[in-house]
Amino acid sequence: MEHMSPRLRAFLSEPIGEKDVAWVDGISRELAINLVTKGFNKAYILLGQFLLMHKDEVEFQKWLICCCGATECEAQESSHCLKEWCSCFL
Repeated sequence: MEHMSPRLRAFLSEPIGEKDVAWVDGISRELAINLVTKGFNKAYILLGQFLLMHKDEVEFQKWLICCCGATECEAQESSHCLKEWCSCFL
């Protein structure tokens, strides 16, 4: 199994519940602020966007970069985090 960051491990350790969007691995403070201003204040709302995109990591990454100001690294890490969460809990 690939190396998991402590933040990713913590996110995957339990159901998403009411966690703020900043809990998602790869979401920086600045990106979290951008997401909150667009109505994505909870991790489950961001997960919903990922699911609406049929768990397509590339499309989700493009959306994060173009619409929310994510860096490529942030987009990759956060889409990977949500994909892994889906694998564990869905």
